This record gives sequence, C-alpha cells and structure tokens, in this order.
Amino acid sequence: MRAAAEADAAAICEIYNQGIEDRLATLETELRTPEERRQWLKSRAPRHLVIVAETTQPDPISNRPPTAQAGATQPDPISNRPPTAQAGATQPDTILNRPPTAQAGLAAPVTVGWGSLNPYNPREAYRHVADFSIYVERAYRGRGVGKLVLTRLIELARELGYHKLVLSAFPFNAAGMALYVRQGFRTVGIFKEQGLLDGRWVDTIVMEKLL
Repeated sequence: MRAAAEADAAAICEIYNQGIEDRLATLETELRTPEERRQWLKSRAPRHLVIVAETTQPDPISNRPPTAQAGATQPDPISNRPPTAQAGATQPDTILNRPPTAQAGLAAPVTVGWGSLNPYNPREAYRHVADFSIYVERAYRGRGVGKLVLTRLIELARELGYHKLVLSAFPFNAAGMALYVRQGFRTVGIFKEQGLLDGRWVDTIVMEKLL
C-alpha cells in the first residue's frame, strides 16, 4: 500500500473503468480517461487521500507475472535485467512511511487496487464524515486486496480526524457486503430503486462505521 501519485492515473483509470463496466460497484456509467483521472488526483484536498495497492505476484488467472502498466519502468532491453535506481526514483511513502516497493532485482510492481477518502457533504458540520471508494483489478478480486485497502482507509480516516465513514453500495454485491460487515459497518437502510442502470431499477444500501 502507498499513496497515489499523478503517475498512477492510467492504472487507476483502468481499474475504475472495469468497475463501471462490471456493474457491481457504482451507478456511474461513463468511462473515464487517464487524463481525467490525472486531473482528479491533482484536485484532491489533503484530507481526501487516494491510495493504491501494488503487487509483484503473478496474475492469479493466467499465472503470469503482472503486466507492466503505464508509467512502469521496463527491464533493460540489452541485458534483460531490471532497471537500476535512477535520479528521481520514488521516495518513501509519506503516508505509510515505508520504503518504495520497487527494489533492485525485483519485478516492477503493478497496481491491483485503489481506494479514496471522499467528501461526504460540503457543509462545515459534516467535515468529520467521509465516504470512500474501493476498486480492485478483475484478476485480483477475492484475494484480500479490498480488505487491505479498506483497512488502510479506516486507519487514515482516524489519523485525519474523521469521526465516521459512510458508504453506498449495491446489496447484490455479496463480496462487498461481506467485507463491510467484517470491518464493522452497520446497515443504515436501503434506498429502493435508487438508480436506473441498463434499463432496470437497482437498490442501494447505506452503511456507516463510527471510528
């Protein structure tokens, strides 16, 4: 886990678009572009953090090493060795205070999930409440990535002085519901036929967790 940077925009965009296409995580239907996500990252306030989850483990479906994503450094084409550290290499994560993942001799890490703390309401009275987003790359769903991202978001929310996290999700997203319950979220209620998605009305569930 580490804080997202502007260079992560393409990977975040790809994973977000998967979530939009799969109709499991959002009522959003308009696909994003890397440039739109780049501007989104630049516009984030200090208390509205974005984090990414990385891995060097093989793709669990194909059992191949993870594909390098946009912005990832490729091996030296002559020696076929991993690139050595260069000027401008990633510095320790200021949020997690850990060294960067990539090291000499290791495969370049790729992003397999991301999460964000988002403003719940612009009114000052709501400044201690945040909602959040979590998206996981298709091939890595069901492997605990979502749990890692949510656990870190909860930790960061406490560190930033939030009093409560809220979420709105689809009740039929069984994996998501199980994760939220395990992490201590309680159901506030269900909005019946809250959105029209692909010509059918869908319900959304609202949950909360006091920190």
